[in-house]
Amino acid sequence: MEYSKTYVAKDEHIDVQEIMDGLYYPFYMEYCRHDYIREILGFDFETEAKNGIYMVLSGYTISFIRSLKRGDEFKVTCTLYKDKEGLPKLHFKQTIVCNNKLMTQAVFTGTCVPATGGRPYLPASVLEKITDAPVLEQ
Repeated sequence: MEYSKTYVAKDEHIDVQEIMDGLYYPFYMEYCRHDYIREILGFDFETEAKNGIYMVLSGYTISFIRSLKRGDEFKVTCTLYKDKEGLPKLHFKQTIVCNNKLMTQAVFTGTCVPATGGRPYLPASVLEKITDAPVLEQ
């Protein structure tokens, strides 16, 4: 299932070249991904942190194809994938699209860890919601 949110490039994110600084693309993807995790997976970062469960990124790859400009309205998408090897990882394929053109694409990988330290895992509440998710073939 593809999830999406719409944003507008903020003036303070525009650099001297009049394009959005590359630093901010992952932030917009994070906003969308966190909303997906909260709304669809039912995992609230603040509540779960208080319960001793941290959801963290373990890596990401990103490709910049075109640049966003001041005031551009754009859509950020997020699609969840399970791990091919059955590891306790969540993979999120994400894109930024503006005027029906692909601007940026990325894959973010995350997992959960106990706040007290320990091995990565996915809580049962998350596992039950991802049973039908496709597997990331990468």
